[in-house]
Amino acid sequence: MAAFALIPVGYVVISSAQTGAARLAQLLLRPRVAELTVNTVLLVVLGIGAALVIGIGGAWLVERTVMPLRRVFAVALAAPLAVPAFVMSYGWATVAPGLDGLGGAVLISACAYSPLVYLPAVAALRGLDPALEESARSLGLGPWRVFLRVVLPQLRLAALGGGLVVGLHLLAEYGAFAFLQFDTFTTAIMVAYQSNFGGANAAALGIVLTGLCLVLVLAETRMRGGARLSRTAANRPATRAALGPWAVPAVIGLLAFICAALIVPLSSVLRWGLRTDAGDWAAVTPAAVQTVLLAVGAALACAAVALPVAWLAVRHRRRLSMMLEGGFYLAGSLPAIIVALALVGVALQAAPGLYQTAATAIAAYVILFLPRILVPLRAGLAQIPPEWEEAARSLGTPPMLARLRVTAPLLAPAVASGAALVALGAANELTATLLLAPIGTETIATGFWSAASAIDYIAAAPYALTLIVISVPAVHLMFTEATSRGSA
Repeated sequence: MAAFALIPVGYVVISSAQTGAARLAQLLLRPRVAELTVNTVLLVVLGIGAALVIGIGGAWLVERTVMPLRRVFAVALAAPLAVPAFVMSYGWATVAPGLDGLGGAVLISACAYSPLVYLPAVAALRGLDPALEESARSLGLGPWRVFLRVVLPQLRLAALGGGLVVGLHLLAEYGAFAFLQFDTFTTAIMVAYQSNFGGANAAALGIVLTGLCLVLVLAETRMRGGARLSRTAANRPATRAALGPWAVPAVIGLLAFICAALIVPLSSVLRWGLRTDAGDWAAVTPAAVQTVLLAVGAALACAAVALPVAWLAVRHRRRLSMMLEGGFYLAGSLPAIIVALALVGVALQAAPGLYQTAATAIAAYVILFLPRILVPLRAGLAQIPPEWEEAARSLGTPPMLARLRVTAPLLAPAVASGAALVALGAANELTATLLLAPIGTETIATGFWSAASAIDYIAAAPYALTLIVISVPAVHLMFTEATSRGSA
């Protein structure tokens, strides 16, 4: 499976080799490549930083303090996952047409992807033993110092995993930044493929993008380390701290985020939706059916592949298991256009009958979205003590049965939340679906993009509203599972 996932990487390498060293060097040393490198690196650094601050800070506020409206904020901080990044850009672009460039890209990134850090951080906080925090407070440390010195180090795995997923999304995102006219390697590769179906220029840009992803994956692996985060103590609620004079600034900050991530895009979509008629909604129902079928298939396939990979990464951490896991992250960072074209080439040469079938589309989703389920699975396994399985085996239970009876029920919330993340990604996917899905298949995302790219905002509104509505159950499931993981 890892070799299959790396087919798009091989496609980039082969395309670059066919270009030739001299021509490749000429393409890579252009000022345009330097500009794209600066744009992409700044976007990833600032986008991950903003997502970490909002995600971890929001999780700590709702889980460890007595701030006002805590329960409302707990749900609202996860809700932006129901609004795809390109729909969020659509909403902001129609309200503030001057919002573009790096500032606009970072704003959309923080609004769209902070929940990818917030949810694992909430799950990790609920699974931590509060005794250390209580000891720190008994020694005179205030809430913020307890957070910085005691809580934050214990959130390292959730923060690094969430940050990695955010970074991979930013490296591969196309639609959101195309709306904002902000050039990254992915948008430039899309332009190159649309102009001449690939070519040397796109291959050169793909090499740089793949290298950036490799740097990101290796950095996360190195910083993660091998610290053990599971515990055997009984779970109990943590004592909540009073924020005192910091309560008002904290509420204002969270309200500003909710306004930017929910109120602005949703109000814009609703404004255009009120101008629609029955004809604008006619094609939405069949598109919704196709979207749900493909999304469920992708979620099931990703869960089947991710379980053994996460198990090896946590319970049998060796150089080989780290390489296998890193291979999936590397493949998942590539833009969907490269993954799709690589699978088109393989299908036409090796299995023509699979070209433009649902199976090929789902295979592309597995490559693209496996990191979404690997991160929660890895975090969930890390918090399940192996000693519980060993205790069951000492009572005569066979190893596999012990895993099914002890570990599987505890891991189920992580599987469910990760599968929901995959389903959301598959429902929102544009380019891979266009190239690989059966002829005549239209999903909600492709229907929306067709209308929005033609500046027909009224026709795009029904697709945007429907995509948000069908995303709500998945987001609700992820939030429920994340908040219940600690008690489980």
